[in-house]
Amino acid sequence: MKRFALLTTIFTAVLTLVLPFVGGGGPSLAAGLASSTVSGSTLPRFASPVTAVAAAPQATTASAYISDPRIATTISAHTALLKVDSEHLAQKPVPKIVVPPPAAPSGGSSSKAKSTGSKSSTGGTVVQRQAALVAAGSSCPGNVGGSAGGAPSRTSAGGVAGTTSADVAAFAAKFNAIRVAQCLQPIPMANIRYDSCMETRLFWIAEDPSTDPLSAWGHMGSVRSDGVPSVGCDGNLAGGSGNTGATVAQKWWDSLSHRASLYRPSYAGSTAHVCIAFAMVHGGIPNEPYGFARAAARWISC
Repeated sequence: MKRFALLTTIFTAVLTLVLPFVGGGGPSLAAGLASSTVSGSTLPRFASPVTAVAAAPQATTASAYISDPRIATTISAHTALLKVDSEHLAQKPVPKIVVPPPAAPSGGSSSKAKSTGSKSSTGGTVVQRQAALVAAGSSCPGNVGGSAGGAPSRTSAGGVAGTTSADVAAFAAKFNAIRVAQCLQPIPMANIRYDSCMETRLFWIAEDPSTDPLSAWGHMGSVRSDGVPSVGCDGNLAGGSGNTGATVAQKWWDSLSHRASLYRPSYAGSTAHVCIAFAMVHGGIPNEPYGFARAAARWISC
């Protein structure tokens, strides 16, 4: 009996001393230490700092991002961007640019003029002239014979060559050929004449000492590069390298304004007393060759 009582006492003592270290609901020896702090921290001394930092600040961090105005603005911008169909907007066709047609020149047609008889600023077209003659029981006129007046082939004080008879003849032949092709009355060949007054004007232009061939180019009232005022008589002008009486006649027809002035397609009267004055000079000061020609012509009464 005494032996049993001794064993019971020893077993009870063992349970009292060992059980807290093995497990159970009772207080442990570390209870007092666990309730102390580390440098004022509220974290338990033996709790894992990694777990505490990883767990608690997660909510705090998320809340900070949402309340930061910079982040909130970025989120808002991205949200708006997602609502825009940028892909299909980029593929949208660009509207075609509509350019309004140029206004027609006052008092005339906007059609381009051609030597084949397209509509001019005055006088209609060759087809319209043909139709009008047919309606009147007539037809387009034929060309005329004869020869144009001659020219003296004079030379200016500065050595510029003047108008030749060949210049007048070439111009007269082409001038009337164009008129007949356009169903216009030809000018009597003897009425296409050399004009010394316009030639004087062309000499004045050609003797401009400037190396620019356009320096004195223009109509009456201009002043040359050396200060000499214009002289002679004005007219329709044409010029350039390789020009002849025939080429300048074509140039004047191809220009609507010169066509109206020199050919006068709208003129319906007799050409018996119509004269065409003409002049041409070759070369110029200081270095223009003979092949560089200037010409002038005008419609006058005679």
